[in-house]
Amino acid sequence: MESLGRKRLYADVIMAGFGGQGLMFIGKLLAYSAMKAGLNVTWIPSYGPEMRGGTANCTVVISSEEIGSPVITSPKALIIMNNPSLEAFEPRLEPEGMLFLNSSLVTRSVERKDIKVMPTPANAIAAEVGEPKTANMVMLGCYISKTKLLPPETVLEGLKEFFEKKARYVDVNIQAFEKGVQYTKR
Repeated sequence: MESLGRKRLYADVIMAGFGGQGLMFIGKLLAYSAMKAGLNVTWIPSYGPEMRGGTANCTVVISSEEIGSPVITSPKALIIMNNPSLEAFEPRLEPEGMLFLNSSLVTRSVERKDIKVMPTPANAIAAEVGEPKTANMVMLGCYISKTKLLPPETVLEGLKEFFEKKARYVDVNIQAFEKGVQYTKR
């Protein structure tokens, strides 16, 4: 991934877990924030047959240039929230790709040695801020911090716009996001 200061930027990520873990939300938030920063984006959701508890994933592509196809066969990054998603997507991650892993729920070991793994106890960190449902924001904070794809402030501005009519959710989501950013710097 390249930072915003460079001429050409391209990043892609697949976010996967159970339905109800907020992966579609953080995918939309990432895409929206990148769009607000003047970048080209695509966001593609994919749901299992159940809405909650079934599998869910989304793909986000961000580029400073036109995006030829939103379909990714070998993503540069994965945000994985559960064991079935690790099983499904680990083989697809490109060599030297980044795997952001919710170590609170993922109990299976990562098999590949040619990737960078960032285990994060997202559920435990979310519990620290008083809202277990913000584990998704913890993971997004880790992703943003490590990839430097967007400034954290850009994502937080997008978050405030998303929750414009539900302001009571803003502070706890900001706290979770910031805890994710801090976790990567320990």
